[in-house]
Amino acid sequence: MIIFLSLDMFYNQFKDLNISALGFGTMRLPLLEDRKTIDRELTSRMIDEAIKGGVNYFDTAAPYHSGLSEVVVGEILSRYPRESWLLADKYPGHQHYATFDPAGTFENQLRKCRVDYFDFYLYHNICENCIDDYMDPRWGILDYFVRQREEGRIRHLGMSCHGSVEFLKEILDGPYGKVIEFCQIQLNYLDWTLQDAKAKVELLNARGIPIWVMEPVRGGKLAQIEAVPVRDAFRWVSNIPGVTVTLSGMSNLEQVQDNITNFEERAPLSEEENARILEVAESLKTGVPCTACRYCCDGCPAGLDIPTLLKAYNDLSFGFNFSPMMLIESLPEDQRPSACLECGQCSSVCPQGIDVVESLAKLNALYDKYPKWSDICRERCIEEAKNK
Repeated sequence: MIIFLSLDMFYNQFKDLNISALGFGTMRLPLLEDRKTIDRELTSRMIDEAIKGGVNYFDTAAPYHSGLSEVVVGEILSRYPRESWLLADKYPGHQHYATFDPAGTFENQLRKCRVDYFDFYLYHNICENCIDDYMDPRWGILDYFVRQREEGRIRHLGMSCHGSVEFLKEILDGPYGKVIEFCQIQLNYLDWTLQDAKAKVELLNARGIPIWVMEPVRGGKLAQIEAVPVRDAFRWVSNIPGVTVTLSGMSNLEQVQDNITNFEERAPLSEEENARILEVAESLKTGVPCTACRYCCDGCPAGLDIPTLLKAYNDLSFGFNFSPMMLIESLPEDQRPSACLECGQCSSVCPQGIDVVESLAKLNALYDKYPKWSDICRERCIEEAKNK
């Protein structure tokens, strides 16, 4: 395969490929005034600018823009020689459908993207609340895409995961871990400790699995932190061992141009710069100082995993994020924060003096406030049906 390279971009090696360190994410494409229709003209200019600047990796997925991202991206990329760009798509096994049809979905994705094969294909968002569907033998999701790789319709097969470290290890120890070639995780300087991204990186590096990065500036939230310029946030991610591609969801031409500038050369961080960024990350954290000593769990009459719930609370205290929401939704009703009996046993033994009862009540309020993954999936299914 011939991949055109540019002096405006640095690249990382993955097997026999040189992949642009910056990947173009298409989950947040520009919209017209109705806030639903993708602005094709602007998107076309953005992709043209990205390719001109050396970006050769483009990432889409079935749920993005209710299925229209695949159509628009495929339409625009088809103007360029197929061997000049790399396209990644994903199987929506996390969507809580009543039934799953891997073959039908895959064939439709190929048609929508106007390609005969995908360079990269991912099992999308394998996490605690959808693993049963991914493992269900009725659907044959795992085996179907392995066969597509054997037939050359998928060049490289991977997965994305928003789950916990423990869950990721469980997946890597199981059948999915035996077939994936790369893993996409949420990684940024805040989630380095807030979501245990450091431990995930160490796990993937130990297994020799290349890392694809999503949410490098946490959906734009970290782009608003004056103490750490966006360029330094990307530099921080790019210098993590094992990172091959950093995806950035781009919504306007300026973001494309700025990102290309951010990735025009390798720029290692000094020890002082790294320490400063991690210090800023600590200052951004809100919530409670739980150390997961688990003293609170021994006497809890409801049997709650309180440290896990407090960790979710700390995460949501920074703002909406899918990972803690999906984690809570994966728990049985009697293990969610709403199951707290408010007896106060936990608070009375907490070495940190945390008012656990109050914290769980606040977590429950946040959980009720934010959209649930099952509701999002239901709305997307309705939109996809309309667009067929």
